Amino acid sequence: MSNYRDIQTAVRVEKLRIWLAWACGNFILLMIARATADIDVVSTITLWLLIVGFLALTVALFRMTGALNRKALAARREVLGDDL
Repeated sequence: MSNYRDIQTAVRVEKLRIWLAWACGNFILLMIARATADIDVVSTITLWLLIVGFLALTVALFRMTGALNRKALAARREVLGDDL
């Protein structure tokens, strides 16, 4: 049972790291967009890059979280012997 607990702890820590990286990435994108807000052409380009970057980071976040959930489920089945 401790093996499953170790796996769950590792998954929880990795999810926290993924969420923090997502938040930091979006914060950096917002800082760049805010810094270029007064320049017309550059502002428009950075706004589009902000949107694309946000979508890319969000897709990566949910894909990585889903992969961790699948790994945790497989480990749970292995340790507990569930045949769901």
